[in-house]
This record gives sequence, C-alpha cells and structure tokens, in this order.
Amino acid sequence: MKHRPLLPPRFPIDEFRSRLGALRTIMVERRVEVLVVDQHEHMIFFSGYASTAAMYQALLIPLDGEPVQVVRALDGPVFGQASWLTDCVTFADNEDPIKVVADTLKVRGFGASVIGVERDSHFLTVNRALELESLLTTARIVDFSRIMWEMRLVKSPLELAYLEKAAEICDRAAAAAFHAARAGINEREIFIAMTSEAWRNGADNAQLAAISSGPSTSFHASLGERVLEEGDSVFVEPVPHFRGYTARMMRSKAIGVPTDEQFRTAETIVRIQDDQFHAMKPGAKAKDVDCIVRQGMLAAGLRDSYTNVTGYTLGLKRPPRTSDFTRVFLADSNWQLQENQVFHMYTSARGLPFSETVVVTPEGGKRLTKMERKLFY
Repeated sequence: MKHRPLLPPRFPIDEFRSRLGALRTIMVERRVEVLVVDQHEHMIFFSGYASTAAMYQALLIPLDGEPVQVVRALDGPVFGQASWLTDCVTFADNEDPIKVVADTLKVRGFGASVIGVERDSHFLTVNRALELESLLTTARIVDFSRIMWEMRLVKSPLELAYLEKAAEICDRAAAAAFHAARAGINEREIFIAMTSEAWRNGADNAQLAAISSGPSTSFHASLGERVLEEGDSVFVEPVPHFRGYTARMMRSKAIGVPTDEQFRTAETIVRIQDDQFHAMKPGAKAKDVDCIVRQGMLAAGLRDSYTNVTGYTLGLKRPPRTSDFTRVFLADSNWQLQENQVFHMYTSARGLPFSETVVVTPEGGKRLTKMERKLFY
C-alpha cells in the first residue's frame, strides 16, 4: 500500500473564534449590529461551511451570540458536518432565500438594526440587494465592502501550512506534466497526467490547471487536441486547491533542444524575478517591488510594453473568481507588504512564463513552490 503523506490538521475552533473576534471589533468601530455574509470565501473563513452557488445562502453574524447560517435544506447535513457553528435556519427549494434571510433577521430582533452587507460580493446581486432592502424597511443597511477581503490577507500558521501543501501539489503536478510531455503526445494526455497527480496528492478542486502548447504559448489558452511536435513549447500552470487554499506556479518545457535565445530569455527572467522576491519584505512598498520586474523586463528588451500586474493575492478562494485581486502589484500600487501575506508572483516574455507562490518574510519573499526555476527540455 502506498504511504499517504501527513496532512496539516483541520482548523481548531479557537482559530474560528479568533477570526470572529477580530471581525466583531471592526463591526463595533463601524457601528454595525449584524452582518450578512454571503461571499463564499468569507462564509468558509468564519463558519467552515462551503455552500454551493445553486441558491443564495448567507451567514448572519451579530455583535453578540452565535452566528446563524441560513442554509438550503438539502445542504443542511453538509453544514452540520463542516461547520463549528450549530445554529442554522433551513429553507426548502420552493422558498425565497432572501425572504428567509430577512425574516430570520426580524425574528432574531434585528429588523430595525444597522445591518452590514457585502456590496462587493459576487452573490449579492443587484436584484437580491434591492429585495433585501424592500423587506427590511425599518433597518438601516450599510456597506461592509472590502473589509473581510483585507482581513484575510495575513495568513495564520495553519493557513500557511495549507498553502505549503497546495504548493507541494503544484510541484508534483508540473513534474508529472513534463514527464508526459514529448513529441507525438496529445495535450490532453499531459493534462491528465498533471491533474491525476494533483488529485493523488490531496487536491480538492476540479479546475486544476492551465495548459498551452505550440510554437508560442498563452496564459489563458483553452485545452485542445493538439499533438506536440519537435520545436514546440509546453506551458503548464497548476492551480490546485487544498481545503480551499490555492497555490500556483508557471513553468515551460521545450520539446526538443531549446534555442540559445530561449535559454538566455529564461535565465534573464529568473534573475529579474529573483531580485523581486528578495525585495518582498515587510514594509516594502508594493510599487517598488513591482518596479523590479516591470522595469527590469523592459530594460532587458524582453518586452515592448507591460500592462498587466506582476503579482496578486493568494489564499482561500472559491468560484466564480479565478484570481484574488484584493492586493495587486502595479506601477502605482500604493500599499505596503506585511509578513505572512502570500502572493502569486508572475511574469513572462517571448512565450516563456515563470511564476511562484511566495510568502512575505523578514528575509524577503520565500518560495512555497520549490520546482527548479529553469526552462525544462
């Protein structure tokens, strides 16, 4: 029997209580008496329960007492198994979940309270927000946007352990992909090798990776039926989730012997990006960290222009988003790095992308993804 690797423990109740305490401190500062949480990452972060998007669900967090989850009846058993909370209100599929949320707030004594909502949530649509307001005419509804996104930027030790596990899965998945990638092999076979290895090592999501092949490669290409040929490049980007936490990494493999230009390009990219990682210390200005790659790539003649970000937030993530841009690295990013923030740092030139999952430490950015930084062949 194959030995299964040790996995980090589940989050203890004390960690959830600590998160809830920090949130309630902000609620007091903003004079919010109860909070309607419906962005899925935030529901998971505070309750441990991951709802589906088939029907609207919400976590109601008062200043005092236990939060209450408004949950689809079909999902009630899942909530009972996953969450540290016990108070829930269920609704049938023929009921209006927004009305159930409003009625629950009224029954719990919050019908005339100051109610915070996530106006930047992917699930509180305009129609839902208007309906909620129409059902709570004696309440004062206020915006609670961005706050919970930013609360989650600095990772706890156990969150970092989850991200380290996800990064390990990245390494193994990319290695499996490159082992399979050779002339005469269909892209799908490479994708199968990559995703199978990820699942074997603990990945819990279906959208595991991106792949592109051909004379040049693309970040956001769709999986096709292409058969690899000599002279091609293969780009892979494993994006596995471990218990909802995602790490990412980009690498390329040349099918056949790379050209001298490809070698030089890869070596220059790695050198510039390594300088960027070294600068990722607490207190560093994001725009200065960004400048190292943005200006470095332009000065080296590897790109004619640079319009995209050079990094963005990593951590707990759920659909429909594919990336978390709570913090991004741009030329005008006016924020400072903090210890134990985690980012996907990436760049590319001439069809060769490189990226890592990086945590901010006092010594600089530490790579959680460990695969060798080179052009494979």
